[in-house]
Amino acid sequence: MRSRMHSVSRLLAISLAALACAGCRQDMQDQPKFVPQRSTTFFSDGRSVRPQVAHTVARGQLGEESFYYTGLIDGKEADALPFPVTIEMMERGQERFNIYCTPCHSRVGNGAGMIVQRGYKPAGNFHSARILAEPLGHYFYVMTNGYGAMPDYSAQITPADRWAVAAYIRALQISQNARESEVPSGVQVQNLKDIAEQEGLPDSFARPWTLPESTGISALPPDDSQGFPGMAPATSDSAVPAMSQSRGGGATSGNAAKPKGLK
Repeated sequence: MRSRMHSVSRLLAISLAALACAGCRQDMQDQPKFVPQRSTTFFSDGRSVRPQVAHTVARGQLGEESFYYTGLIDGKEADALPFPVTIEMMERGQERFNIYCTPCHSRVGNGAGMIVQRGYKPAGNFHSARILAEPLGHYFYVMTNGYGAMPDYSAQITPADRWAVAAYIRALQISQNARESEVPSGVQVQNLKDIAEQEGLPDSFARPWTLPESTGISALPPDDSQGFPGMAPATSDSAVPAMSQSRGGGATSGNAAKPKGLK
């Protein structure tokens, strides 16, 4: 009896040792894997090597130093766009601008957005002489890298959308300073009040509105280490001036050229 139990114990020990040895062999060299250029039954197309994800770019071949990604040509901000302007691009720029830019810059781009009215640092006024003189590449560069109190928006807005926003900013600037001679041939210039009436909008749509003259920011000494003009003191003298604007950024003269399809 004792001899039989001893044999059984020995057999169990040998079995456990064999299992242990087998387990030790399940390492990297034994794992299931795909061999390059060999077929497989795992995927329906029979290929072990999978197609690249759409728009995949090899490391070092993205062209991050190009004008499209920097807004710079020979290290300087350029007044150009990397692709043609279309109504679809302008509509996209308007949409992105209204989402990301209006909280600070307002719908008309005068720098008196809602969070500025509630205490944030005054934002840039796109209709000031200094910013009007900036090239399109400047707006792209600022959105990409930030400026003063403004953080960069490279994570939120794609390069193509940043260019679309830059183009819309230029259109917004022109809308406040447009002359009838600048309207393209064949485009009818209509009175904004007539447009509102035709589209069933309230009379207030075409009336000028007065934006706030100042914000609720406490006056603080400038901090040069934070950049300029983002940390300039917000006093009554440096506050964003009020601007009488038509709703939607229309011309203050009451006349507006309405590009087809642009809201």
